[in-house]
This record gives sequence, structure tokens and C-alpha cells, in this order.
Amino acid sequence: MPKPPKAVRPAVPYPSDVSDEEWAFVVPYLTLNRLDSEHRTHDLRAVLNAVRWLVRSGASWRMLPHDLPPWAAVYQQWQRWVHAGCFEALVHDLRVLLRERAGRNGQPTATVLDSRTLQSTPESGGRAAYDGAKRRKGTKVHVAVDTLGHLLALHVTAADAQDRAQVAELADAVQAITGQQVTLAYVDQGYTGDEAKAAAATHGIRLEVIKHPEAKRGFVLLPRRWVVERTFAWMARFRRMARDYERLAPTLAAFHYLAFTCLLLPRWFAPAGAGS
Repeated sequence: MPKPPKAVRPAVPYPSDVSDEEWAFVVPYLTLNRLDSEHRTHDLRAVLNAVRWLVRSGASWRMLPHDLPPWAAVYQQWQRWVHAGCFEALVHDLRVLLRERAGRNGQPTATVLDSRTLQSTPESGGRAAYDGAKRRKGTKVHVAVDTLGHLLALHVTAADAQDRAQVAELADAVQAITGQQVTLAYVDQGYTGDEAKAAAATHGIRLEVIKHPEAKRGFVLLPRRWVVERTFAWMARFRRMARDYERLAPTLAAFHYLAFTCLLLPRWFAPAGAGS
């Protein structure tokens, strides 16, 4: 039996590297064939470290450091993981575990919907469009999170797509993931109207619009709605997602799920009571 390939490791690990206990947790999700397969020429852990480094640093594929596997090999393995839905499965299971440890049901009964617009780049291609509300040209990422801010579902569109028009797709995805457990969705005023209300109701979800107090100006912490804004702040720590650098929408979505695994894994292995 051929020996498994040796790990390519830097002398000093990168801050984005997966820890030993995190690697033991994720390896069943990422092993699409045997670790000792004769076709494997690069250590799988080193490949994962490479994509984690890339999403955190914001560099391009061809700028991967030389002490990590070659960019072409990393990219090919990344695409295999994306097509297999590996990081979506990881996020789902980590979310359930963290909710149960916090004394909640594994599946939420409420969600928060919102979107953010990423500035376009030449790689965005025809997906780039003008968002009149944000006054920028780019790509819009629509998300559904639970009341802890953990990612449930995600949908990528051109920036000129209306938020209310995405309710049906997000609601369908949320119910599929949670087993039809969600009955309430908190939204902002971009989701008002009979169309959005009916689309949510079709999937057994009631929309509750959290309105901005008219008498107040500037930053206001809105009940329930603030958790999704915090989620966007978490995403902003990953420079690859500071703008839309991806040619394909599924790749942009997959980087969001990868980033969330980077966020949730340390929380699962943190001492009890160290944070949500």
C-alpha cells in the first residue's frame, strides 16, 4: 500500500491554519476518497489550510505561498469540495451542535433575512449590476441566519435584484435545511409588500418587518435585526469577500460557507461559556 503524501507545512503555521482537533472534526466531511489513495499527491490538510489562507487573506489563486500546495492542485480540490457541498454540510452540523450546547433546539423556529452588496470587479462579469439603495455596482448576497447569527441559507444575485423577490428561494432553502421548523422571519422594510408576504406564507413562514424608528437618526440597534448585521461584520473579516472576485456565483456562495466554518470551528472547541 502506498504511503500517504507528506504534509507541506510552513516552519511557522499561518494564523488561518486548522488546528489538530479541528482537523479531526472536519476530515470526514472533506475526504471524498481515501486519504492514502495512490492518486493523491498533496496532503489534504495542507490543501484545506491553503483555501483557508486564501479566503482570509484575499489573495488570488496564483499568489498562494510556495510552502503550501500548488495553486492548481488546491483549486481543483476546492472545486470538488464545492460541488460536493462539503462546507454547507459542515456549517449545518456545527450550527446544530452550537445551538444544542447553548440550550436551544437544534433547529431554529425563527430566522432573519437580509442582503449585502459586494463591489464588483472585472471577474464579476454580467452578474454586476447597480444597487440604487447602496449606490454601488456589484453583486448582492442574500442570507438567512438563525437568531444566533449562524448561517442557514445563502443566495447570490445581481445587485439590482429586489430583496422581496428572493423571499421564496430563501424560505424554501431554510425549510429544507431545518425540516420545516421555521415559522417566523424577521426582515427590514425592503421586504414589505403582499408578494413577499405571500411567498413566505407558501412555505409556512410569517414575515415580521422591523421598522426603523422615524424619530431617530443615525445608527440604531434594531431588535432581532442586529444579529444579521453582526453576521455581515463577521464576513467582513475575510478579505476574499470584501469584493466580488469570483466568476461564478456558486463559488462566491461557497466561500461564505468556508468562512463560516472558520468562524464556528473555534467556537465549538472553545471552553464552555467562552462565547456563542
